[in-house]
Amino acid sequence: MSTSAPVVARSVLVPFIIVTSLFALWGFANDITNPMVSAFKKVLELDNFRASWVQFAFYFGYFTMALPAAIFAKRYSYKKSIILGLALYATGALLFYPAAAYASYTFFLLSLYILTFGLAFLETTASPYIMSLGAEETATRRLNLAQAFNPIGALGGLIVAKQFILSRLQVEELGGEAYAALDAGAQAIVRNADLQVIRDPYVLLGVTVIAMLVLFLVVDMPEKAHTQRELGIMPAIRRLWRQPRFAGGVVAQTFYVGAQIMVWTYIYQYAESIGISNADAVPYGISALVIFLVGRWVGTYALKFLSGGHLLFYFALGAMAMTLLTIFVVGQAGLYSLVAISFFMSIMFPTIYGIALEGQGEDAKFGAAFLVMGIVGGALMPTLQGLILDVGGDGYTDARLLGVPEVNFSFVLPLLCFAVVAGYGYRVFRHWPNAPVPAPPDPG
Repeated sequence: MSTSAPVVARSVLVPFIIVTSLFALWGFANDITNPMVSAFKKVLELDNFRASWVQFAFYFGYFTMALPAAIFAKRYSYKKSIILGLALYATGALLFYPAAAYASYTFFLLSLYILTFGLAFLETTASPYIMSLGAEETATRRLNLAQAFNPIGALGGLIVAKQFILSRLQVEELGGEAYAALDAGAQAIVRNADLQVIRDPYVLLGVTVIAMLVLFLVVDMPEKAHTQRELGIMPAIRRLWRQPRFAGGVVAQTFYVGAQIMVWTYIYQYAESIGISNADAVPYGISALVIFLVGRWVGTYALKFLSGGHLLFYFALGAMAMTLLTIFVVGQAGLYSLVAISFFMSIMFPTIYGIALEGQGEDAKFGAAFLVMGIVGGALMPTLQGLILDVGGDGYTDARLLGVPEVNFSFVLPLLCFAVVAGYGYRVFRHWPNAPVPAPPDPG
C-alpha cells in the first residue's frame, strides 16, 4: 500500500500541527475522566451501576451533539466549529466549580455532558479536516498520525488523575470501613473536601482550553472553497447509508468505542479485585496508554504495506485473544493481559474512521458526525458492565460466573465488541475493498 504522495505536505504543516494538538486535548479529557467512575463511587457511596453514569453522561454528549456539529461545520467552517467546540469544552470543565460547591452528583454529570458537547464539535471537525489536508490515498495514514498524539494527552490525564485526584482523596486514605464509621457531619466534611480535589484539575483544564480558543481565533486554517455550498443534508445522509462500507463502519465504531471505554474504565476495578488500590492501579493505566501509543505508531507504519481492512482484522483478533486471557486468567497475569489489549485497540478508531470516510468528498462532514455519534457505545457498554459487576453486591468478587469472579466475566462484553470489529475488517478486505467514488454535489 505504498504511495509517493506525502502524508503531510509542507504547505499545510502548521495547521496540521495545531489541529493535531486537539487530539491530545480531548485525549486528556477522556482519560482524566475514566478513573472518576471509581472516585465518585467511593466519595459519594454509589453502586457500580450509578457510578457508571459518569461514562454515560460523558459519552452520551457525543451522541447528542455530533450531527449538529457537522451541520454547523458544513454551514460555516472548520475553524468556527473548532472555536465553538473549545468554548463548550471550557464551559463544561468550569462548571465543576459550582458542582463541587453544591456537592451534587447530578451537577457533575451535567458538567461532563456539556463538556462533551465541545468534544463532539472538536472530533467531528478535526478528523475530517486532517483527512482533507492532502491526497486521498494518504488520508487514513494522516489520520492515524494525528491520532497518535491522542494517547499523549491521555497519559497526561491519567498522571493528573493519579497525582492530583486519586492520591489525595481522604476517603481512599481512610478506607471504606473507617469512612462508613464516621458520623454524618464528619462524612460531609470528607466528602466536600474530596469533591474539591476532583474539581480543581477540571477548572484548570477549562482555563487551558480558553487559552487554546484564543490561539485558534488568530490562526489561519486553509479550507477548500466548496465548504460553503448548500447543506444538502438528507441527500448526503441517503448516499452515506446506502454504502455498506460506511454503515458497517458506524456499527463497528460504536462497538469499538464501547470496548475501549470498558477496558480503560474497569482496569481499576480489575486491579482492586486482586488487592491493588485505585491510586496504585494508575501505573497500569499509564502502561496501557504507552502500549496504545506504540501500537498506533506501529499500525501507522504497517499501513504502508497492509490495507486498512487487513490491519483492522488482525488487530481485532489480537484484542480478542488478550481479552480471553483477561477473563479466564485470574490474578496478575490477567491484569497484564488487560493492559496488553491496548496495543491491539490502538489503530481501530482512526482506521475504521478512515475506511468509512474514504472517498466521501463533501459528504465526509456528515459521515464524520455519524461516526462520532458511534461514540455512544462508550455511554452504553460501561453501564452494562457495571450491572454485571453488581451481581452479588457492590464488590468485584461477590459472585463467580463461568468459574471466574464477576469482574473477570464482565470482560465478555469487550470480547463481543472486538468480534464485531474483526467482522467489519474482514468484510472490508473481502467484500468492500474499494472506496466509493465521491458523489457530485447536489444541484442548486
